[in-house]
Amino acid sequence: MTESNVPDNALPTPGPAVAQEQLGTRHGMFGAHDTGDTSGYGGLVRPVVLPAPSSPPYGGWYDEVAAELEVANPSVVIDRGEITFHVRREDLLTVGRILRDKLRFELCSGVNGVHYPDDTGRELHAVYHLLSMTHNRRIRLETSAPETDPHLPSLASVYPTLDWHERETYDMFGLIFDDHPALTRILMPDDWPGHPQRKDYPLGGIPVEYKGASTPPPDQRRSYS
Repeated sequence: MTESNVPDNALPTPGPAVAQEQLGTRHGMFGAHDTGDTSGYGGLVRPVVLPAPSSPPYGGWYDEVAAELEVANPSVVIDRGEITFHVRREDLLTVGRILRDKLRFELCSGVNGVHYPDDTGRELHAVYHLLSMTHNRRIRLETSAPETDPHLPSLASVYPTLDWHERETYDMFGLIFDDHPALTRILMPDDWPGHPQRKDYPLGGIPVEYKGASTPPPDQRRSYS
């Protein structure tokens, strides 16, 4: 295929391996400590790494999107042929509107929380997955907040599909989406303490009751030699 025939949404040719930023070391399969890990991987030790920012030009339509988002001065990461824009939380709404209205990323299919305990000052991350149905393009948008101030602006006013996704991320990770129309738990009971998908949450250490019966934590149900 000649250069003139390359489709508008074609991805750039993958370049050399992306440099990585090491945040810390993970012990065990899930990075939890002293929680009765019965998975058999309790002795696993591996580094916690994030891809380092990439430098322009990024290639193909990536540069077009990056140019429109320069107002927010994002950090751009290209890893495994995919692009992620890291923005400050105060720029999240502005970037969301640009992506929807100017770049025609009509669909945000969801937001995921991530907890990096060793990423000091930005321990809680929110990752948004966006699709342009007009141009058949996909990108990720990522922002972060400290555990001591876990507030992000809600994007539900820009992408209504995020209503329940933001509630789940709040429920599981404790990220508070300001101006959400009804930010309540969606999976756990309203009075449930803590946020079950954070790394500091006990792994399998919460007794669960079923109509008078009690199921003990996994480490009390069986043992491994």
